Amino acid sequence: MIPPAPGAAPHGAAKARFRIDKMDCPTEERLIRNRLEPMPGVVRLDFNLMARELTVFHELQDTAGIQHALNELDMAPTQLESGQKAAALPQAVPLHMKLQLALAGVAAMGAEVLDWRGAPLWSMALAASLAVALSGGPTLKKGWIALRNFTLNIYFLMTLAVLGAVLIGKWSEAAMVVFLFAVAEAIEAASLERARKAIQSLGALAPEAVTIWRQGQWQSLPVESAMEGERIMVRAGERIGLDATLLQGHASINEAPITGESMPVDKRTGDKLFAGTIVVDGMVEATVTATAGHSTLARIASAIQEAQAQRAPTQRFVDQFARYYTPSVVMLALLVAVLGPWLAGGGVIHWVYQALVMLVIACPCALVVSTPVTVVSGLASAASQGILIKGGVHLEQGRLIKAVAMDKTGTLTQGRPALTDVLTLSRYNSQNALRIAASLDQHSSHPIAQALVAAWRERDPNGALAEVEHFEVLAGRGVKGRLLDQGWQLGNHRLVEELGLCSPELEARLETLEIQGKTAFVLMDEQGPVAILAMADTLRTESPQAVVELKALGVQTVMLTGDNQATAEHIAQQAGISVVRGNMLPDDKLAAINELLASNGAVGMVGDGVNDAPALARATVGIAMGAAGTATALETADVAIMDDDPRKVAQFICLSQLTSRVLKQNIALALGIKAVFLVLALGNQATLWMAVFADMGASLLVVFNGLRLLRYKP
Repeated sequence: MIPPAPGAAPHGAAKARFRIDKMDCPTEERLIRNRLEPMPGVVRLDFNLMARELTVFHELQDTAGIQHALNELDMAPTQLESGQKAAALPQAVPLHMKLQLALAGVAAMGAEVLDWRGAPLWSMALAASLAVALSGGPTLKKGWIALRNFTLNIYFLMTLAVLGAVLIGKWSEAAMVVFLFAVAEAIEAASLERARKAIQSLGALAPEAVTIWRQGQWQSLPVESAMEGERIMVRAGERIGLDATLLQGHASINEAPITGESMPVDKRTGDKLFAGTIVVDGMVEATVTATAGHSTLARIASAIQEAQAQRAPTQRFVDQFARYYTPSVVMLALLVAVLGPWLAGGGVIHWVYQALVMLVIACPCALVVSTPVTVVSGLASAASQGILIKGGVHLEQGRLIKAVAMDKTGTLTQGRPALTDVLTLSRYNSQNALRIAASLDQHSSHPIAQALVAAWRERDPNGALAEVEHFEVLAGRGVKGRLLDQGWQLGNHRLVEELGLCSPELEARLETLEIQGKTAFVLMDEQGPVAILAMADTLRTESPQAVVELKALGVQTVMLTGDNQATAEHIAQQAGISVVRGNMLPDDKLAAINELLASNGAVGMVGDGVNDAPALARATVGIAMGAAGTATALETADVAIMDDDPRKVAQFICLSQLTSRVLKQNIALALGIKAVFLVLALGNQATLWMAVFADMGASLLVVFNGLRLLRYKP
């Protein structure tokens, strides 16, 4: 089962949303947690660092106390009303900050030069003070706030290191440390902004205005004003603003924003159109089927936002590790400062300096920031390819999958009947026989009849069907009517037998088609059978390749279907699947998933998100196919493939494996670099400069490494 959405309120709790302008990394999140979680009446906190939003579930009369606490932390909170969209985030590194950093760099370098030249202390202190004032204000302020709230974070440790350096006369180093830290913070903020924009771009694809038919004319109106059932018009080159159904004609639509498919898709009357997609050719008139807040695009954006708030297993581990790691290193630094002179000699100031170096190294910023950036980049990369993952936990679990169970209809096959055979028996060629059959079926509403008519129109778009008189539906058997000056019947095997027209030759042909999982119909005139037409749910062209790619990953593929065994085996043979189980009800599929879990440990289930719901929920990762138009699939599955391409199952597993590798690389980088510099500090070989490079350099390395996932292509 999917865990409850992070936005779902605990029983009996009220919900308050805050925009936190000064919260952009796990350091601020931990500070807020330490301040708010102990407050009476606070039930749960949900953080969305990328959107800088905090959701507080509480049992308070009002939120004034929460607002006051956030203001005390200097987080610049703004409470948002239910459903209210937050204003656009400010630029991560505005121009005035860049100018301040440039001036601070000049002042810090000036302090270093004065130190090297042996200038008077007052001149070096003046230059250093200017550098600290220009670049260190935010750091020192956050350090003081952390101290007041008993929180060991990078700002507290950096503030302590800078003040300590000043007290022991290391003015130039204090200035350079503050400057380098401010530069690293700015680079990290800009990098995180890139990940944030990758996520936000998913929800910003729909246009702000749409052309609507109102009061007898076309009007350009805000997209939020459109109602279900209204007519909209979209011209070539424009984005479709809302989910809709094509009213008439045909058009070529680029659905890449929703499905990840780069090739335009041809749409005809009655086809679904999705908000955010682009009209490549033609002009579209359509009927709105969902308002702006309930479109497929809006549901995707909502699911991604909720996914960010779910902590992946690696992230939970890192958070727990950091809670013990930082105090341990701080205690070690204190011991070095106190015991160093007694155990190794060298003077108190020397060992205090080494302790200050260790304080800078102690911050787990690189370690903590590595996981959310990597996971969010993975989620954004998947979404851009039409794979919607409902949280970091599912992104990580994908790599564990050893077997994938796939439904047949709509997953491996097209999910709709298509004409496969036209076998003539006498007097008529296949084209004429198909025209007569389609002429009869055009008056029937049965899906198979409509599919046969569609097949005729596809083969002969400009051809005209014959007029039919005395049309009649033969319940459970077929149809009949009069055309071309004689009576005709089109029916199934049962009708042929009832009419006494089923010869041994015809019987053999019908049985051959039925063994192949096809539905066969016989076209008959007044003299007897004329042709056999067969319909079937045909295999997707991508399905064999999807199975090959899964096998290449060492993943076993199993077909689970409610169709009869013969039909299932015929489709499975075409797809390259050897393990086939037919005649399965939903409970049977659930039992099959349990068996696969027992033998493989981790199993993926691929289905339509409705009939396969029990199996999808029980699997390690439930994957819904063709979810772009299915709200149920987006709600029930762990992973939703927005188009109908089964090859994206293997893409999801590959992305999961890559994400896992990047997470491990980042943890190894963060811990490895810190371990090296801790040893250097204990060996009297590290300086404050080196410590800053070790801490913030590691942070930047893991951020850039995590952002690589945004460029991932299958």
